[in-house]
Amino acid sequence: MATFDVFNLKRERVGSIELADEVFGVEVREHLFYEVVKAQLASKRQGTQAAKNRSAVSGSTKKLYKQKGTGRARHGSLRAPVFVGGGRAHPPRPRDWSYAPPRRMRARALIGALSKFGKEGRLLVVDRFELAEIKTKKLLETLETLNAQKNALVVDLGQNDKLRLSIRNCKAHQFLAPEGVNVYDLLRHDTLILSQEAARALEQRCLKQAASRSEHDEVVPVVAAAAPSKNVRKAAQQGGAS
Repeated sequence: MATFDVFNLKRERVGSIELADEVFGVEVREHLFYEVVKAQLASKRQGTQAAKNRSAVSGSTKKLYKQKGTGRARHGSLRAPVFVGGGRAHPPRPRDWSYAPPRRMRARALIGALSKFGKEGRLLVVDRFELAEIKTKKLLETLETLNAQKNALVVDLGQNDKLRLSIRNCKAHQFLAPEGVNVYDLLRHDTLILSQEAARALEQRCLKQAASRSEHDEVVPVVAAAAPSKNVRKAAQQGGAS
């Protein structure tokens, strides 16, 4: 089990917590971070880029001049791409850029990111993140006391409204519930702050994903027995007759 110190909001050690090595002590595979973050950023693309082709621009469809005898190039429409104001050839169209990496890859990348924070000493566990009031200034003072004033990802239960509303004006800090923790938001912050309840919830979430992976690995496909060939059946019949 991975053991972490537990602090209060004054950064005074008040105990320790043991978390599963399967979540906070695995081998870090940074190439998985690239694959998952690339997919997350691609899914955020709006995909609304568009331009008009020759059928969409306004303009006359009348043939400019006769086909032969002028010595000029043959043209049939003023809306062709070769004319100023004409439509574009093969213009961009609205599209969906999102795609999903394999589920096992996403789970492994998340667990690797959590382990990376733990091994590098950038994971801080607090007993509870309770604020007296909704005040961004007070929150920043608390983060400074915790030595996380640069940029921190604070994870606590979603019903902690005082924390959620106090941190939403901070450009450098972010609040997430345990079910919303993802690889991209983890890697773009320097410090990860977990409450004890959030750490347990995040641990259970990752262990559940790991269990589903192991169950998938243990499934052995049942291969149907091949039907005997014609020659094998014929030999068997001859042997029975004799």
